Amino acid sequence: MMKRIAEGYLENWVTKKRRKPLILRGARQSGKSTLVRMFASKNRLRLNEINLEQHLYLDDIFKTLDIKNIIRELDAVIGSNLQLSDSILFLDEIQATPHALQALRYFFEDKPQIPVIAAGSLLEFTLSDHSFSMPVGRIEYYHIGPMTFKEFLHEIEPSLLKYITQFDFSNKIPETAHTRLLKKQREYFFTGGMPEAILVYKENGSVPEVIDVQRSIVETYLDDFSKYGRKIDLPLMQRVFRYIPRSLGKKVKYSNIAKEKKSREIKKAIDLLVNARICHKVYHSHSNGVPLLAEINDNIYKLIFMDIGIVNHICGNDWGTIQSFMESELINEGGLAEQFIGQHLLSLKNEAPVLCYWLREKKSANAEVDYVISRGNKVLPVEVKSGKSGSLKSLQQFVLKKHAAVAIRFDLNLPTIQEVGHITATSNGNKRVNYKLLSLPLYMVEELPRLIDNFFVNNN
Repeated sequence: MMKRIAEGYLENWVTKKRRKPLILRGARQSGKSTLVRMFASKNRLRLNEINLEQHLYLDDIFKTLDIKNIIRELDAVIGSNLQLSDSILFLDEIQATPHALQALRYFFEDKPQIPVIAAGSLLEFTLSDHSFSMPVGRIEYYHIGPMTFKEFLHEIEPSLLKYITQFDFSNKIPETAHTRLLKKQREYFFTGGMPEAILVYKENGSVPEVIDVQRSIVETYLDDFSKYGRKIDLPLMQRVFRYIPRSLGKKVKYSNIAKEKKSREIKKAIDLLVNARICHKVYHSHSNGVPLLAEINDNIYKLIFMDIGIVNHICGNDWGTIQSFMESELINEGGLAEQFIGQHLLSLKNEAPVLCYWLREKKSANAEVDYVISRGNKVLPVEVKSGKSGSLKSLQQFVLKKHAAVAIRFDLNLPTIQEVGHITATSNGNKRVNYKLLSLPLYMVEELPRLIDNFFVNNN
């Protein structure tokens, strides 16, 4: 079984004194069900798993909100007593019986001794067809994304992990290890983080089988849109789904998606996909201070997709194309690097993961910083480069305008800390910009919080 970082969260959850039913949120095929099974097995818990897509009649039972009757029916389904000690109830595909969501509050209020985990895909599609309120304050959420690069390495070449997890700027990564890590990073660009794709690649290294898995995942999503989105514009939803991977790193303009559709219709389709964790908005923030979300502009945003492997599949980037990535130019290579970093920045968050970037639009002097993050009271611009070199003009404009003392760059080079001094043109003449640049290889993104903290501790 493949190890997931989220196992630690479940171990803490199940031991809480006031444990609430837990809803695992995340896109389909991101490994929610497998995670629960692994957790139950490793902790020697009796797993009472019910796939609600196979028991649709239970929706009427949940609708009664009679917890005694609900438990009696669930006991009959599993053929056992779900209230036995050392057991856990897992309601999978909960979007198929939406009234089960409403009934979760009564497990919390009347049967708190029963650990309950629910998981489902496209929950927002289902809820848009129902008017009942969610049991706010009586459930908790945990977001499950695709497997990260570190989780991928743990399965494919775990000996390389130490060069990431043990790195600090007082030592160096050997060139040989760096080269191997870049090779594995390239492989991750192809497989992505969907667990089944990684498992197939781990077992036999078969590129065609990875492609088959990715094709199946895409087809499943398109089928789910019609199954669970009764009130949606299906052709528009499918168009938006396929548009996003081809427009990574670009500000969203509704007219580029469907000129014949009204903006509010396109926005509704995008919002449904965002809420279902199929894609994520990266909002423009003025970035004058923390919290960054206090200064976002809801109408200016970019989109990244749920998984870089699925991005490449939809865009038609085959294994040969990805192998040449970083050696020859691809039309969307910058977008792929942004996708990789954004996907992993999201993995560092749990509650309502939202990303920000900075944009200055002027007729003759546009500037854009790929991401802006905060750490404590520090606001840090993040520039993403797909190769070993590239201009930092936008980063320097941000540093000048926001008086930032530290900036982050991700590229293909070995890690460094640089003192940067640069003359930047402004409307009031040239000005000198001085800042410290933390330059990291793309594969180091999951260590960013630790490395930032260490940097500020050592430079105070």
